Parts: sequence; C-alpha cells; structure tokens
Amino acid sequence: MPFPPSPRARSGPRRRSLLAVAPAALALTGCTGGDSGGPAGDGPAAADRARARAARDSEGLVERYDAVIAARPGLAGRLRPLREEVARHAKAFGGGRKASPSPSPSASASSAASPSPSAVVPGNDKDALAGLAAAEKELADRRAKALGGVPGELARLLASVAAAGAAHVYLLTEGDA
Repeated sequence: MPFPPSPRARSGPRRRSLLAVAPAALALTGCTGGDSGGPAGDGPAAADRARARAARDSEGLVERYDAVIAARPGLAGRLRPLREEVARHAKAFGGGRKASPSPSPSASASSAASPSPSAVVPGNDKDALAGLAAAEKELADRRAKALGGVPGELARLLASVAAAGAAHVYLLTEGDA
C-alpha cells in the first residue's frame, strides 16, 4: 500500500537538487584555493610587500619588548616567553635581523640607551604592560584587516599570528587577574 501524497505541496527546490547543483555553482563563482580575491595584477609582489611589512612590524614589537625588559627587569620573566614568540613570528615572515631569540645584554643596554620613539617605556610596570598590550592589539587588528588582500598561505600565517597577538594582549592585561 503506497503512502498518500502530502497534503501540502512542496515549494522550492528539493535537497537532492541542491546537492547536485552546489558543486557547479561553486565552480561558476570561481571558488579556488589559489586566489585570495586581492587586487588583480599585484600577485607575488604584493604578497612579498605584505610579508616584509609583517616581518618589520614583528621586529619592531621585539624592540618594544626589549626596551621594556631592559627598563623593567622585574617583568623579564613574564615578558621573555612572549618576546621569543614575537621573534619567531618575525622569522616566519622572513625577518629576523633584529629579532634574535634572546636579547644579549649589550643589545638590551643599547635599546635602553637609545630607544626608538615607539619604544619609550612608562615609569611603572602596569603602564609598561599596558603599552605592550596596546601595541600587540594594534598590530593584531592591522593583520586581521590585511587578510583579504594576501594569498592563502600568507593569509593563514597572518591570521595565526594575529590570534597569537590577541592571546598576548590577554596575557599582558588579564594574566595576573
């Protein structure tokens, strides 16, 4: 005995129709893993510029960590692991000239003697940590905004490093709470 038809008529496409059409629709819209949707024609040169900028930004952040560690030695134990991670980020982006894994005493002294304008260290621990947290947050936000204009692998690296920066902000601001 067959089942009686449903009392209401179905409107719209059925599930099988959607499943059959979905792959074709994706192919027509140009969804591929290779293109980031960035500006046409920039290609590798734009990615190289973005990678170099990210490396410089990480190196600058390492300098800030070095300045704070030199000026506020009591924070060194808390900051050194974060600084080392930022140095690894710089290296991952192809940098690393200024972002050696651990600062030498002479490098720390020279950083403290002539800090860059962005590496001026506040007079107390709380403000020094807040300054580092602000720098980490600003950089993480900038990297998150840059994701759409870079190719896939670089976008994944930027996203990962931006997430790490957000975690650093938490550790710098809420870590003792």
